[in-house]
This record gives sequence, structure tokens and C-alpha cells, in this order.
Amino acid sequence: MHVLSDARGVPLAVAVSGANRHDSQAFKPLILAIPAIRSRRGPRRRRPVKIRTDKAYFSADHLAWLRGRGLVPRIVRPGIESGERLGRHRWKIERSIAWLFGYRRLTVRYERKGSHFLAFRGLAAALTCYKKLAKIAT
Repeated sequence: MHVLSDARGVPLAVAVSGANRHDSQAFKPLILAIPAIRSRRGPRRRRPVKIRTDKAYFSADHLAWLRGRGLVPRIVRPGIESGERLGRHRWKIERSIAWLFGYRRLTVRYERKGSHFLAFRGLAAALTCYKKLAKIAT
């Protein structure tokens, strides 16, 4: 399961892939699935400013692709940087993954088709967003 979240940990995009595929293959579709960001003034922005990822997504192709789209990549370089500095930001995505796995139906994958599991995962992401918005509104 792949989750893309904002700085607060609210899931923006969710994807499911097979266990035999590397995580980096789901990177570009997740970035392209980011919804439009509403701003108070001016036109809507279509993308965030920075992308933070762990070592699994580091490649020259991904760095060039992100820079070509006008995004600032914050990717930990394997063998050069330790993942300890990433921990300040990594806990937010870990928390949002834990929120998505908090639904009993989704802890074990019972569905035969991946599209059904993705639909349930999207529903869990929508419920998570609703709960966060309800907490902010009150």
C-alpha cells in the first residue's frame, strides 16, 4: 500500500500494488494523483512545493522528473545521509498509515480483486479526512 499525505498527515492519494513490485514504481502515479490545492487568493495550485520521501524512492530519474515538474525533492540519499533526520517528517505518514489500518476490514486483505481493496482503502482515506476536518471545525 502506498500513501501520499500532506504535512498534517491527512491522506491525499492512496494506491495499492503487488508485493513483488518495488515502491519506486508507484511514485509517479501518486504524485500525479494529488488533487488541486485550494488557496485563499489567486488561482488554485496544482501541486505542493516540496516532496519528502525515504531512500526507496531515490533515483536520478525521479529527481529529474520532480525538478521538471517544479517540485523541490527532499529525498534521503542512500549511503550518504542517515534516515534519522527524516524521522521528524516520517512519523506523520506513519500515523496516517496507522489511521488507515485502524479500520478492521482493512487490516487483512480479504478481497480477491485489487480494485475492491483500493475502493475500501479510498473510503477509509475519505473517513480519515472527514474526521480531521470535523476536529478542526469544532
